[in-house]
Amino acid sequence: MASVSARHRADSAPRPAAWVERALRVIVPAALIVALLVAWELIVRIQQVPHYILPAPSLIVRTLVEHWGSLGPSLWFTVKLTLLALSAAVLGGVLLAVAFALSRWIEVALFPIAVVLQVTPIIAIAPLILIYVENTTLALLLCAWIVAFFPILANTTVGLKSADARLRDLFTLYSATRWQRLRFLLVPSALPYFMAGLKVAGGLSLIGAVVAEFTAGTAGRETGLASRILEASFRTETPLMFAALLLVSLLGVAIFLVFSGLSKWLLGRWHESEMPRHDRMR
Repeated sequence: MASVSARHRADSAPRPAAWVERALRVIVPAALIVALLVAWELIVRIQQVPHYILPAPSLIVRTLVEHWGSLGPSLWFTVKLTLLALSAAVLGGVLLAVAFALSRWIEVALFPIAVVLQVTPIIAIAPLILIYVENTTLALLLCAWIVAFFPILANTTVGLKSADARLRDLFTLYSATRWQRLRFLLVPSALPYFMAGLKVAGGLSLIGAVVAEFTAGTAGRETGLASRILEASFRTETPLMFAALLLVSLLGVAIFLVFSGLSKWLLGRWHESEMPRHDRMR
């Protein structure tokens, strides 16, 4: 009995190879990024490239610190706009996907409209939205929502339709209500698809917010990072443009990492898409 217990503990303990793989997944990209930044810095210094053409990474960081008084509030505005658009996309996409799963005719009637919104470039829709919506912030929010909405809707709809047919028959056999079928069968089936769509929609909501603000050409204190990039381009302040672009990129990476961690936390114990490789091979 003791040997069985010891063997079980040995099997459940993380394998050294798994720890090495996890470490390499962090070390290898980090080392590559550092090497590229060092090469960038050296090329700019050795070739004496003017800062208005290509600033060195050190100058970009220094500019970021010096102009944090204007970049910080702009970053916060972009964060708020992105999260509000993503929240609205999640709420609308999930509710509409549930309606699609419960009624085929609702899907037949509304899904083509969602497809039209998705395939029409936001850069073409944004000027019209800015004309019809008087509040600029609301117009920017609507543009970002349009971009982020469809991945949530499409992925969640597919997930709700992907429940095992035998489990569907079992729920029918036991006369499960629509609510029971939705809660205990369809939602667990759709969760992996929803999380995949959420990771895509998070980045798209940021892209939509930035593109909409570029189109609006707004200025002032209550504006986002796109406005700072536009203002810097008008004054040929290339290091400031790179500093604002760096914040946009870091925000996008942060959004992706947060939702990747959430996906691993929700799915890591039971779904193969997030289980460690050595657990899937057992």
